[in-house]
Amino acid sequence: MGWFHSRKGEDVYAFTSGHTMKLSEVEDEAFSQGLLGKGIAVRSKDGRFYSPVDGEVTMVFPTMHAIGLKSKGGADLILHVGIDTVELQGKGFSAQVEAGRAVKKGDLLLEADLAQIQQAGFDTTAILVVTDPADSDLQYSKVAECVEKKDILFKIK
Repeated sequence: MGWFHSRKGEDVYAFTSGHTMKLSEVEDEAFSQGLLGKGIAVRSKDGRFYSPVDGEVTMVFPTMHAIGLKSKGGADLILHVGIDTVELQGKGFSAQVEAGRAVKKGDLLLEADLAQIQQAGFDTTAILVVTDPADSDLQYSKVAECVEKKDILFKIK
């Protein structure tokens, strides 16, 4: 893992196609109050979730609703799909990667059956947070807008 290094100004790309929203608007206190880190949320159009950075998958939750990443620039990120979806025990989720795998931005990480998740009574809002460095300053470029995976969501400063 010697290729990781601290780099200022790292771009973080959209991890799904959909409409972005501020974390403060998310219906989960841990995320909306920034307790898990700074970031952004997206209401996915298609349930396909991609790597927002070049880096490595550090963890895939057994329930497949969340994936940990370490960017090539050294930032730790968590992609979390849905609110309280851990309760589904993996139903409606299909991980496409495993821990330790190198990924490039745009690589498919997981798929979620949004209709199945909604029918089970869960919010499907997806959240991406930078967990380390905790004091990261994020310069947002796409908030309250529709995005595609080629779009930059924010820059880690």
